[in-house]
Amino acid sequence: MHKETLSKSTQRYMLRPTKTWCVAKPSSDQAPLLDNINYACSHVDCRLLSSGHPCYSPSNLINHASIAMSLYYQANGRNYWNCNFNNSGLVVILIPVSYGNCYYEYT
Repeated sequence: MHKETLSKSTQRYMLRPTKTWCVAKPSSDQAPLLDNINYACSHVDCRLLSSGHPCYSPSNLINHASIAMSLYYQANGRNYWNCNFNNSGLVVILIPVSYGNCYYEYT
């Protein structure tokens, strides 16, 4: 399809950068997920994962790892290599499911 045949609104939509997030692969083992949390949180502020903060619940490893990994990924330019985490990270283009007052931010 040629650019001339697309509507102006479609052309503007196609030129928008795709928003991306980093999440933990569902098939990841617990040890790498814990390593990912420790690594990411040593580089970014992960207080929102602490008890009493918005992203503490649900308190499970894959959710906490996904949030920590996404925070790290966002803070470091959203490059695909910032989501590798020893092959346990996955770049997604749909915003991950949020819980309660915990939202995956896009910065």
